[in-house]
Amino acid sequence: MQDEQALEIRASRGPVEYPTLVEIWRSAVRATHDFLEESDFDRIESNLASAYLPAVSLIVAERAGGPVGFAGIVEGNLEMLFVTDEARGGGGIGTKLLNEAITEFGVTRVDVNEQNSGACGFYLSRGFEQVGRDELDGDGRPYPTLHLELSK
Repeated sequence: MQDEQALEIRASRGPVEYPTLVEIWRSAVRATHDFLEESDFDRIESNLASAYLPAVSLIVAERAGGPVGFAGIVEGNLEMLFVTDEARGGGGIGTKLLNEAITEFGVTRVDVNEQNSGACGFYLSRGFEQVGRDELDGDGRPYPTLHLELSK
């Protein structure tokens, strides 16, 4: 396991960094979202740098001079948190990103795909609880979404 002390959480450097963040997203989603249709994957990916990343406050986890994960926040909602597949699990990257989002950005809510059991377990084990569920995702697609809130 890599030394957690070598991990830095910082603000995103903006659009110049988006191609790297898209690569992290691709790695993470390919490893954890096997339920996504290829057309949905392509549609989301094509909108990441142009629409989704600019719409959130971004923080980046960096190790050994390179980004290994990122999170996006809007008004207390964690909109995205992705860690490259090579660095995911056991290294504390997701936890550090989540903690920074909570302490520095006031995050209290997150929506997560029900079929992504790893992400569901991650948030539930870190103090979030389910407060709602939608059968369809925000785009009306058949990906049930759980609404989670940080326990008081």
